[in-house]
Amino acid sequence: MTRGLTDRLAHTRRHLAGFLGADPDGSALVANATTGVALVLHSLDLSRGDEVLTAESGYGAVDFACDARGLRRRPVPLELTAGDDEIAGAVVGAAVPSVTRLAIVDLVSSATARRMPVERIAAGLREKGVPLLVDGAHGPGMLPLSVGDLGADFFVGNLHKWAYAPRSTAIFTVAPRWRSAIRPLVVSWEQNAGFPGNVEFAGTQDYTGWLAAPAGLFALRALGVDRVRTHNADLARYAQQTIGAALGVPASQLPDPGGPVAMRVVPLPGRLPGSQEAALALRERIVDELHTVVAVNAYRGRLLLRLCGQVYNQPGEYERLAADLPALLKNAGA
Repeated sequence: MTRGLTDRLAHTRRHLAGFLGADPDGSALVANATTGVALVLHSLDLSRGDEVLTAESGYGAVDFACDARGLRRRPVPLELTAGDDEIAGAVVGAAVPSVTRLAIVDLVSSATARRMPVERIAAGLREKGVPLLVDGAHGPGMLPLSVGDLGADFFVGNLHKWAYAPRSTAIFTVAPRWRSAIRPLVVSWEQNAGFPGNVEFAGTQDYTGWLAAPAGLFALRALGVDRVRTHNADLARYAQQTIGAALGVPASQLPDPGGPVAMRVVPLPGRLPGSQEAALALRERIVDELHTVVAVNAYRGRLLLRLCGQVYNQPGEYERLAADLPALLKNAGA
């Protein structure tokens, strides 16, 4: 703790930031994407009633964070099948100069598995003077990514999802104009070091996962970064097509993720209750009865089955789910 820890953290930060095309001097190690969101909300001195623009498909924890601070969260409606032009136009068009204090948009939306056109959104918002936070929870490792080219004011991305780092490892990157404004959530001995050191160091917390994160990138590189990404995206597409066909969902109604995304969604029959409570209950039934772990989310009154592809998955696993899922949904009332 007292000899060399901050230097080792800086070395890890440089390694991870380099992989992501981010500026190491403007990046900090944090626990997860939720922490990065909290840091931005904490640092911008937003007042109760200030407007924060979000996408309708945004992550629920972001909504809770805004609501807890009394911010006026305004979600932009987005159709499940919306293309890049429609998404960028809707988000940028909804921002109001001098009123919208911050916009938060996912790089890949968790509920709908959509790669959002954040580069175009960032450019449009910049013209309006509205800062953008990109919630890149699913970006690092999954997608070819250069954080510096996104044009966002803030970016945060998890490395434990697709980059094989231990849990609670993420990187938070801040554009130069905002770095002096960042205030840590926990003030400790590195406070006078300024960003990023004051954000990273929080006393005697366990930093082991962060220090081990470069080994995760080594594993990814050893397998072949492009090979892994292609395998995962192809497998997710196969899963969507196979399970969609088993459920009778027309191919035209299977949403396009907008890029080489290793996640896909299948809309479930509309007769099922479309609440988040129903989504969680169905997910548990699939785990208990079919011994398969998937995500189920509610979006616009309909449940979406989210399927992922990873190096340890095989086509037969999705084929087994496709064979068993229709009967379970029928018993659930679909």
